[in-house]
Amino acid sequence: MASASSPHTNNDDGEQEAFGPEARDVIFTIPNLISLIRILSIPCIAYLISQRQLLLSLVILMISSATDGLDGYIARRFNQVSRIGQLLDPIADRLLIICSMLALGWAHIVPWWLLIAVGVRDLIMLMEILVLADHGYGPLPVHFVGKAGTALLLMCVPILIIGDLGSQNIFTVLHLIGVAGAIWGIGLYWVAGVIYISQGVVLITHLGRQNTE
Repeated sequence: MASASSPHTNNDDGEQEAFGPEARDVIFTIPNLISLIRILSIPCIAYLISQRQLLLSLVILMISSATDGLDGYIARRFNQVSRIGQLLDPIADRLLIICSMLALGWAHIVPWWLLIAVGVRDLIMLMEILVLADHGYGPLPVHFVGKAGTALLLMCVPILIIGDLGSQNIFTVLHLIGVAGAIWGIGLYWVAGVIYISQGVVLITHLGRQNTE
């Protein structure tokens, strides 16, 4: 199967890749278990937010977020980088963003149009992934704009939760910061989406030209 990107290359036999250990086709590793626990915690976080048990949801969110860097460190340090692990991490980020925004909207902490903007973008990206897979391509390389948008949205979730814990001015300011950050994050999210769509069109067009030659 063709791939849209090549994450690393080998220059000499036995030389370690410039970007870390090579991903292996293994499933049962400690980093993958940590990533799975993180994914399983997301529905719990979303439920607690929707029920306005904000303090408890914040504690679980902080613990879950701490495991995000832990699994990557263990994978690189102990040579447990796996292909499925490389998929689980972005899946966890996407699920956390979507489920958290859904819960925040349900709890009337953020306007629903923020949730719709995130959901429509991810739906379009899913359709593109399916189209590329149908043409024999793997996932597109992650663009730094997409990383920035994802990181900004992830940071806004705890800020929005904290901002709804009280009615004093400081909480109001935090809420406004969270909403503003979410708007910027969604903007970057969509810019990255346009970039991914353009890359996908180029790949499919190039493949079509090859098939006609």
